[in-house]
Amino acid sequence: MNISKSKRLSRRHLLRGAGAVAFSLPMLDAMGPTFGQRVLAATPSDVSPKRFVAMCATLGFHGPHLFPTTEGRDYESTPYLKQLSENRDHFTVLSGLSHPEQQGNNGHASEMTWLTSAQRPGLAGFRNSISVDQLIAQQVGLETRYPYLAVSTSGRSMSWTAGGVEIPGISSPAKMFKALFVRGSEKEVKAEIANLRRGRSILDTVGARAKTLSERLGLRDQDKLEEYLTAVRELESRLQQSEGWVQRPKPKVDAELPQDIAAKNDAIAKQRLLYDMIALAIQTDSTRTITYQLSGMNAVPVVPGVKSDWHGLSHHGKDPEKIDELKKIESAEFTVFNEFLNKLKTIQENGSPLLDHTAILFGSNLGNASAHDWHNLPLIVAGGGFKHGSYVAHDAKANTPLANLLLAMAQRMGVDTDQFGSSTAAGIRGLA
Repeated sequence: MNISKSKRLSRRHLLRGAGAVAFSLPMLDAMGPTFGQRVLAATPSDVSPKRFVAMCATLGFHGPHLFPTTEGRDYESTPYLKQLSENRDHFTVLSGLSHPEQQGNNGHASEMTWLTSAQRPGLAGFRNSISVDQLIAQQVGLETRYPYLAVSTSGRSMSWTAGGVEIPGISSPAKMFKALFVRGSEKEVKAEIANLRRGRSILDTVGARAKTLSERLGLRDQDKLEEYLTAVRELESRLQQSEGWVQRPKPKVDAELPQDIAAKNDAIAKQRLLYDMIALAIQTDSTRTITYQLSGMNAVPVVPGVKSDWHGLSHHGKDPEKIDELKKIESAEFTVFNEFLNKLKTIQENGSPLLDHTAILFGSNLGNASAHDWHNLPLIVAGGGFKHGSYVAHDAKANTPLANLLLAMAQRMGVDTDQFGSSTAAGIRGLA
């Protein structure tokens, strides 16, 4: 039983006089990629850090054009996998994986939980859980300028805080390039440092008031307050480290500031340009954890031969003409994904391709987008030092938990845990 020792408290009581209008725990988790590094010494040049990139196409992929008919290394390629043929030995195709209980408040709700595995998304009482990228960022994110990057073609993202808050995605390649590589003026740098220091002063005030408040709370509320203060202390530490990063030079790259894609329906060009920015972020070790939401659209994309609304085509109802148009869009998506793999394969780091140090999860939250079915998800794992070149078909009816794969990815990145979401084991058959 939670017995309070005083009258009901105002939500703003703790913050009164702290100079903040609103200061909630989810915002602590979501303050974004300005945290800095635990120790500002660079990673030794002869040690290649591990990276993780997760990419979700929210309108799915037409399964018959992706999944081979036979399992193993000798599988016959499919229309979509032919776009990746030059990298066949660098990826593994997976089927028969999903999260349990993904029926939600609409047919696309499962995109919220692709990296979390929280159940019944969007329904009454739903609260999302932490996404695997944020779990990784908590452990290794302080070693780079940006603990993580949430990238998106739409502004949404696959990244969720421990408090169940979606982290907005960066969708402008130009803004992303500036954040990664363009140092502000001296005035702007000083202003950023001042803002960081102001943030610490607010946290000092919050901490002092919380200590007094704790004496007036029941045991359960004291536990909640301690969780809150733990997050406050962690954020204060990150703010201190951020100041060090603000004053350090940003990496220099042999690339020009990109121009954002002017045509809003040119989805493939936008995907390609954001892939380029992701590759630069990995190459410069600006971050080691990235999510990329590849959103579809309720419009006709700029793809040769396509004249119909993309979302409408995803609900093809097995109409051959619609499937043919959809194939043009999705083949183009696999083409630019292949270009991204080639970039990472070409870049050498300590005598081996950057792709070998980067584990990539590419797929969708929908197994059959036409029916809004979230079972049997289309998934490809590339790079990361795994043994690749096979198609591994898990049970299409009794699906293996996708969280088992996410747990293995987290452990590979150095996260010390044996459980994530709905996982039942660490790792999956066919990926070693």
